Amino acid sequence: MSVHPQHYPPQQQYQHRPPMRQRVRWVATPPYGPAPRRRAVDHRYYGPPAYRVPPRWGFPNVVWRLPTAVPGTPSNAPRPAQRLRALSRNATVLLWVLAGFAAVAALAEGWRYVLLLVSRDSALDADLVGASDALVLTAALLTFLLALFAAGISLWWLLVARVVAADELGERPPRPPWQVLVGFFVPGPNLVMAGSIVAETEHAVLRRPGTERPRPSRLVLAWWGTWALNGVLLVVSVIWRLRDGVQAQADGVLLAVLTDGSAAGLAVLTALLVRRMTGLLAPVGEDKLRHLRVLSVSGAPEPELRPARPATAPR
Repeated sequence: MSVHPQHYPPQQQYQHRPPMRQRVRWVATPPYGPAPRRRAVDHRYYGPPAYRVPPRWGFPNVVWRLPTAVPGTPSNAPRPAQRLRALSRNATVLLWVLAGFAAVAALAEGWRYVLLLVSRDSALDADLVGASDALVLTAALLTFLLALFAAGISLWWLLVARVVAADELGERPPRPPWQVLVGFFVPGPNLVMAGSIVAETEHAVLRRPGTERPRPSRLVLAWWGTWALNGVLLVVSVIWRLRDGVQAQADGVLLAVLTDGSAAGLAVLTALLVRRMTGLLAPVGEDKLRHLRVLSVSGAPEPELRPARPATAPR
């Protein structure tokens, strides 16, 4: 590109004004010579690249893994789907362990009730009674502690599952988190609100529009009924133990058997519900992926043998 300045004489039309400065106009002209022609691109395939010596570059010697976030950046935190799978595994394990200890507690209470029936006609062995009391206290304490941990992680899983399901639909969760906490922890309303919250979560997990009314499945209905039954039995059992008398104590033991049994059933149904919803939201987990490997190659030409490496070749 070349630029040729052109000069103009100052204008003299108005005598009462001072002469203006010299003006310069820049004119752009195309460069000399024809434009270079573009080289034709050869799109034919000539096979894989061949090297006379082994190349020094290569890929890192690591196994195939899922893409991760860049370390040191705000995106390094796990995504909600990854967090959901991790919470699902932990919650499922705790719930199954809780179901086992609740079943043991129910059997221990049942054993105590049988001993009470036998004690009406004959005396009981002190060692047998001591073993029964130790089993009842140990199973009840472990069941109570596991119930706290399982309830906390299950509620955490529910909050994350609601967010993931809402993101899949491109909507907001139907309830804020504080309503979910109130619906599960406030005695009385939690018997009704907990089931509706789980039904709303299942409705979003199944990718149904928010304008439709949730229709809970049989699993959710069974969980809802077991949840309400366990809550009612727990309250009645606590109130019944405040009464005096031998018959009231025996009835309290029987109510404890029913309460522990319903708690075991509730833990099993919760584990099944967590696994089902997690499978619908995040169907592929890291533990289900298989490592990719080449088993056989058919129909490919024989590779060319590499020439002998010279002794003077640099490594």
